[in-house]
Amino acid sequence: MARQEKRLSAVEVAKKTAPGMYPDGLGLYLRIGPKGAKSWVYRYRVDGKRRDMGLGPVHTVSLADARARAAECRKHRIDGADPKMERDKVKLAAKIEAARAMTFRQCAEAYVDAHKAGWRNTKHAAQWTSTLDTYAYPVFGGLPVAAVDTGLVMKVLEPIWAKKTETASRLRGRIEAVLDWATARVYRTGENPARWRGHLDKLLPARSKVQRVEHHPALPYDQMGAFMVLLRAQDGTSARALEFAILTAARTGEVIGARWSEIDLAKKVWTVPAERMKAGREHRVPLSEAAVAVLETMQTIKEGDYVFPGGRALKPLSNMAMLKLLGRMERDDLTAHGFRSTFRDWCAERTAYPAEVAEMALAHVVSDKVEAAYRRGDLFEKRARLMADWAEFCAIVPAERLTEN
Repeated sequence: MARQEKRLSAVEVAKKTAPGMYPDGLGLYLRIGPKGAKSWVYRYRVDGKRRDMGLGPVHTVSLADARARAAECRKHRIDGADPKMERDKVKLAAKIEAARAMTFRQCAEAYVDAHKAGWRNTKHAAQWTSTLDTYAYPVFGGLPVAAVDTGLVMKVLEPIWAKKTETASRLRGRIEAVLDWATARVYRTGENPARWRGHLDKLLPARSKVQRVEHHPALPYDQMGAFMVLLRAQDGTSARALEFAILTAARTGEVIGARWSEIDLAKKVWTVPAERMKAGREHRVPLSEAAVAVLETMQTIKEGDYVFPGGRALKPLSNMAMLKLLGRMERDDLTAHGFRSTFRDWCAERTAYPAEVAEMALAHVVSDKVEAAYRRGDLFEKRARLMADWAEFCAIVPAERLTEN
């Protein structure tokens, strides 16, 4: 007997309400769920196993459209294909095509959103966006990320590689990271055109060939005593912050962000939390008597939790405050960061402390992985003696200075 088809009518489809499966013929069914939802189903067998393939809800797909869709499914069965798998292939192809249409800018913004929670501060995210917005986006920001190739990357990097080498190098790394992210998300395929080793290093000169290393201006250590006399004669929070930075050999950001909750005056320890350290690890700083004296001075004007408060309420000192102070002292030739170099030179040339003690005092990352693995402690006691000696050295006033007074 020939299989019946077109058993249902549009009126019947509208009137039926009881849950169940109602055949229209040739594998097409009207399915009514327990809560009355109506949808179309194409039922077929593959390797003897029954499969149901949804064709859409009745309120969207009419009876005529459902029959047309079922007919397409039967064609796939005649060809020996699984209609459900064929539909999944079409959906996947459409998804891939849409993914490939993702622009470089969209991928970069998604990359920043995905990673900014792990970055130390919002400034880092702003720097990412700024460099890409200035140099990369005008060239290929609006292009599909899959279309970014070596030629486009070179068009961005070549004009600034020799003039702004540091910026260009960071930009290249950021483009590479975005493209790697896009590849992992299947928005592009193939090699990364921003890769340096074995690729762009064949097209661009090495940074060391085109960029002069510019060190932070540093005061010769034999001038420290005279400088400290002038610094201690300066009034204001900026002067005390710079004095504290010199005595602890800490970075500017660590000092201006210092909070009273991090200070233990009784034990003479300043514990800088990991999130404020460049290396992302907690750092204990031994405080010399001179450093403690600075803190005791700041306690007399204590406002909130910041050790060195700024002009605005409950805000820390500006990161430009120390530089402006040096300008007022007519020492534009120096930077606050440069005093770390002064300290390191003094350690190497005027003391017998091992290099690792000085490096740990500066909170530098140990580059040797084997050495880092075996170095479990933070050499605190040795660093405490080192910082006491440094404070004593900074207090030595040259004979000619004493004569002037």
